[in-house]
Amino acid sequence: MSKTKSRLKLMSQNSNVLPDRLPRAVGLLGGGVIGSGWAARFLLNGVDVRLYGPSPRAVERVQKMLANARRAFRKLTQVPLPPEGSLKLVDSVAKAVRDVEIVQENAPERLELKQQLLATACRAAAPETLICSSTSMLQPSRLQAQMPRPERLLVAHPFHPVYLVPLVELCAGERTAPEMLPRAAEIFRAVGMHPLVVRKEVYGFLANRLQTAVWREALWLIHDDLATVQEIDDAVRYSFGLRRPVLGPMRTYFVGSGETDTRTYVMKRRGSGSTEYSKFEAGPEYTDSFLNTLAEQADAQASAENMTIAQYQEILDDGLVGVLQGLRSQGSGAGATIARWEQSLRKRVPPTR
Repeated sequence: MSKTKSRLKLMSQNSNVLPDRLPRAVGLLGGGVIGSGWAARFLLNGVDVRLYGPSPRAVERVQKMLANARRAFRKLTQVPLPPEGSLKLVDSVAKAVRDVEIVQENAPERLELKQQLLATACRAAAPETLICSSTSMLQPSRLQAQMPRPERLLVAHPFHPVYLVPLVELCAGERTAPEMLPRAAEIFRAVGMHPLVVRKEVYGFLANRLQTAVWREALWLIHDDLATVQEIDDAVRYSFGLRRPVLGPMRTYFVGSGETDTRTYVMKRRGSGSTEYSKFEAGPEYTDSFLNTLAEQADAQASAENMTIAQYQEILDDGLVGVLQGLRSQGSGAGATIARWEQSLRKRVPPTR
């Protein structure tokens, strides 16, 4: 048996022992890009969604995101999806969190707003309801401050597009009950995600800290007139951007070094370092001149390619589908998550005759 087939067989065996805790209904607080992405992922997994979105465009956003997700899923998997869940727009937080197993908050990144929203949800939801926040930066202990029952709150931080990118970072606060993390992990696995537990509260969690470092360096290269927006994008998508989905940055570096000893490799990297190699933590100042440069270059690129945001989103979705399918065929990285999700779909959806 080939190594690839062995890995796929092992993933299949592992999928049989993973708990499948698909919720019957979920309450979503906020229907922006992230909230509507969550709605699409849950709905296409057969979960009913109750959406509280103060914006009059909330339903429109969800419908557009759902159309994108349907299109992407048709390309991603040949396993039949379950009947779609129902979408119900409600006019209060209390109605959104009533009779649901999990609440996912998706409000803007303002601490006071999130604290108030989560406290309201906590008072209205049943005692056993799990409450999660999609925050990309704020520590859960701060979010718990005004909640009457803070033990059921944790961060579940996804990535755009939520319906395709499988990672969800789970982080508990100081007063989160220990059983909440595994309970949340079971739910997110059931809808085809890869839960990654962030063991300690840290601003920005893990993935955002890493991608922000690249973003910061990109800004400096443009600010110092060393590269353009187009050149930055090409430098990533034609080189290390192709390698990262398979092994991640750490193992990719180790493998590419040719060294058999990790310590030797790290010491060599340290020895060749320079304080001028990177701008490190400080980002460039967002002056009008610098912002104009960024905007002009990005707009020029979009104009030259004659693309809209919606068309770029389709390209992103199709590219992700291709990468995920390739990784699935090799049993690597996020491909293992897709294979596991498909195994759960086969159990939930009877084969057609």
